[in-house]
Amino acid sequence: MKNIKNKILFVLALPALILFISCNASSGNAVTKTPAEVTTAKEINFIESDWNAALSKAKKENKLVFLDISASWCGPCKLLKRNTFTDPAVAEFFNTNFVNVAIDGEQGVGPELANTYQIQGYPTLIVADATGKSLLYTVGYIEPNDLLAFGKDALKRK
Repeated sequence: MKNIKNKILFVLALPALILFISCNASSGNAVTKTPAEVTTAKEINFIESDWNAALSKAKKENKLVFLDISASWCGPCKLLKRNTFTDPAVAEFFNTNFVNVAIDGEQGVGPELANTYQIQGYPTLIVADATGKSLLYTVGYIEPNDLLAFGKDALKRK
């Protein structure tokens, strides 16, 4: 009897969960900004979907690459973009110290990168050098203070 009640509760709660997730889904894409806009950015400034451009820019600027590899359907990815990447301290730190690139792991160059870095889940955040060699990574949602610590740790490994 208890098992049947649990199944009924699950069936009743599932549509509400789906509605919640779809209502909270972000529909916009990040836009690459000019250098003048980076200093006043209120979010991490990402190069969208162009891994080679990110590596080239990192080499020219002698910076590490911060890679956000995610999927459009991923709830934690959306939370990360909405809550962590928009934190002013996080945005300033990452825009100053890294070349930031966002890649959909299921489109374009994404599947190749997911295979190269052996992605096990989304979101995966990777710090790599200008050759693409991974220095540090984390998987899953991460709070702003934890992302700052992650970035600082990566800079120490440079």
